[in-house]
Amino acid sequence: MLLSPSDKSLTLPKSLLLHSCCAPCSSAILEWLREKKVPTTVFFYNPNIFPDEEYLKRKDELVRFCQQENIPYIEGDYDHLRWREAVKGLEDEPERGRRCLACFKHRLSATALCAREHNIEAFTTTLAGSRWKRQDQIDEAAAYAVEKVSEVQYFQMNWRKGGLQERRNILLKQYDFYNQQYCGCEFSMRHLAVKKSSCSEQS
Repeated sequence: MLLSPSDKSLTLPKSLLLHSCCAPCSSAILEWLREKKVPTTVFFYNPNIFPDEEYLKRKDELVRFCQQENIPYIEGDYDHLRWREAVKGLEDEPERGRRCLACFKHRLSATALCAREHNIEAFTTTLAGSRWKRQDQIDEAAAYAVEKVSEVQYFQMNWRKGGLQERRNILLKQYDFYNQQYCGCEFSMRHLAVKKSSCSEQS
């Protein structure tokens, strides 16, 4: 059964690595974890993000937030070509299709490895807080990562629940975060362009 932040029966990890895609999606989750007194380190590993300028915008916003809130932060390697290899052959897949699953497996495997290297008990991801992502794909990718990287657990949560979506929107304005309009990769950027074009034709 998938738990949410509002569940009373939660067993919290002793230490946690939060895979973060950006500051807006991390803020409410980190606030909740701090309230629960879960020692948390942020891990920014998103080699899917394209182009470089977009990657730096998202990273800089997250670093700013972590420094302001005194939250430990780790940055993974930005190797977009390696990520392209991980999703090779899936470039034309639709959003929420097989390419996204391959992307999640790649990023969460790196997260699990980072957690083990830093002796952190468990990991979780802000991806599970996005209404644009499939929860079943995230859970499958996390299970794959746990199987691949031993001695680390996945803290499985539905971060969309428990009022965190609403709190995210409040913190977005409070911190004046840069708020991206697409998932990150060039293929999701293409999807956004098609969506904008469709909206223009209908207006």
